[in-house]
Amino acid sequence: MVKKSSVSRWRRNRIAQVAAGRFGDPSELGEYCAYLCSAQAGFITGQNLLIDGGKYPGTF
Repeated sequence: MVKKSSVSRWRRNRIAQVAAGRFGDPSELGEYCAYLCSAQAGFITGQNLLIDGGKYPGTF
């Protein structure tokens, strides 16, 4: 069994690596997908768009 303090420590360490300072919410992924499927995103083509809160340390 994993101790609660170990999980809390892991969570704090992981969040510290994200520029947004938090984990993403599943609804944010849904909203992202809905936007990309919408008419407003009709001019976006062939892009790699990251939804990682700024975790990736460079350009993609």
